Amino acid sequence: MRFSGNQNCGYLYENELNKQAFGRFLKACLEATNEDQIMTEIHKLNGLKIKGLGPTVANILYFLHPTLFPPFNTAIVNGFNALFNQKKKLGSWEAYLEMREVILQANNLHRSTLSKDLGAIAGLLFEIGSNRLVIEENAVKVISSEQEKQLKAKAKRHKEVAADQQEENAHTEMQYYLAKLGQSLGYKVWIARNDHKRVWNGEKLGEFSIKELSLPTLSPAVFETVSLIDVLWLDQSNKIVSGFEVEKSTSIYSGILRLNDLSLSIDGTKGHFYLVAPEGREKEIQAQLLRPSFRTLESLSIAYILFKDLRCDCEAMCKFGHDVTVLKKICKAV
Repeated sequence: MRFSGNQNCGYLYENELNKQAFGRFLKACLEATNEDQIMTEIHKLNGLKIKGLGPTVANILYFLHPTLFPPFNTAIVNGFNALFNQKKKLGSWEAYLEMREVILQANNLHRSTLSKDLGAIAGLLFEIGSNRLVIEENAVKVISSEQEKQLKAKAKRHKEVAADQQEENAHTEMQYYLAKLGQSLGYKVWIARNDHKRVWNGEKLGEFSIKELSLPTLSPAVFETVSLIDVLWLDQSNKIVSGFEVEKSTSIYSGILRLNDLSLSIDGTKGHFYLVAPEGREKEIQAQLLRPSFRTLESLSIAYILFKDLRCDCEAMCKFGHDVTVLKKICKAV
């Protein structure tokens, strides 16, 4: 591979000569007995202009000679700039060596408080640079950072609340269409008992629903589950014709289980059961319905309806439909 200019230019791993030069640098620094020897090796390495071998190598030097060379990262640089009112930038040996001189002087001045090991003062700079330690020099920055965090948290919460409200609205909208369609087809409609006060298009869902759900053959525990299914259609003899679970962010799996409970509680072979969900969850529905545990349930036959199809075709089905079979036009099965 060719490189412009110095034949050693390029990343470390791209050139065997670069690898050898870096190996010699490490060996020389390991064997060095004084600061001048290490500085000579740094200038040699810097002269090769090997990409990726800037002052981050200083971290290796720190482990080899912790009393002579401090570690180096973004937070340490930020802390250095705040404490010493500097504007050093990460990325050059020149900047690192200039920082090192100031750090050594400060460390010698406060040796009794800090340590001969430069990791102590580097740790102090890191705490300042990461805003974990507040001092006069970075107080304004810390306040600004905290305010920014609070604004982001509020924006995130606002977005979550808005998304939750949008989901609730979509859920109510689908229940409204199903209730309206059921009544148009001549069925009695039951809306989940905890949703009667929900409003869509200026109408309460409870106005479409029968006031009481009477299923005397069900045990209290099963009746409790069935009464919370989003929408039920019943014939004039109060037999359940169809059940619908509207899914938004809730578990598709739990919706299928509720419909299965309903199917087992009635003569499931005569019922029609549907999951109603947004387009973005279609693949999830298909995957759940293909689970072996559901595929082997002879009593359960579930299809699904997408929000967009129910929304677009509800009026036409109300006008031209005769019974529950009209849903075959928009439902899908796996």
